[in-house]
Amino acid sequence: MNGDASPRSLLQAHNVVAGYLPGIDILNGCSVELFPNEIIGVIGPNGAGKSTLLKAIFGLVDVRSGTIRLGDDDITGQSPHDLVTQGVSYVPQTQNVFPRLSIRENLEMGVFQAPKMFEERFAQVAELFPLLAERSSQRADGLSGGERQMVAIGRALMMDPKVVLLDEPSAGLSPAYQDQVFERITHITGLGVSLIVVEQNARRCLQICDRGYVLDQGTNAHTGTGDDLLSDPQVIQLYLGTLARA
Repeated sequence: MNGDASPRSLLQAHNVVAGYLPGIDILNGCSVELFPNEIIGVIGPNGAGKSTLLKAIFGLVDVRSGTIRLGDDDITGQSPHDLVTQGVSYVPQTQNVFPRLSIRENLEMGVFQAPKMFEERFAQVAELFPLLAERSSQRADGLSGGERQMVAIGRALMMDPKVVLLDEPSAGLSPAYQDQVFERITHITGLGVSLIVVEQNARRCLQICDRGYVLDQGTNAHTGTGDDLLSDPQVIQLYLGTLARA
């Protein structure tokens, strides 16, 4: 993480309680804080609330209590449409591309609110993912899982966001494509973007993140730098043993 010794947080979720059904909470006072030019990893067992956290931040799940702030602004409960214009993008785990559209058309959808930005943003995003320019006319339904993930991340970057929320970017990918995706994630901060990455590949996630949060039953179980969590005996015993993949 770059910046001053005491940088201001870019995004903060504080004591968030949220869920999908009335009376059933998935998040139970969860908190995370993201600083500029930082990658945050969120790991934990299935059902811990990792994906729900991203959806709560992005306005896809009702927040029953707690606050979510982007800089000085309270964005709790704002619509995804409004959040995109304020600099927050979200990449879901599944159904994250338009399969009948070409790669170029998928990226055009990323700037539908500001189409004049397309050429400039396309050139910048294609530097990160050369495939997007080389095969821009190919339909997304003919791409591999790893290639689709690159399209999805590329589309999320088209509005020049401050924050990108990535939900399970390595899910279902071959080891080779997993490595490519994680490598590209580390390069995204070079564009001035900060990321919150939810991952089941816990060990690999902690290897690339500046700080990590371990969620369990919808609340914070452990926090620390990626390196600290990788070497924490309790985290290794309770989480990395079952979550990590070689």
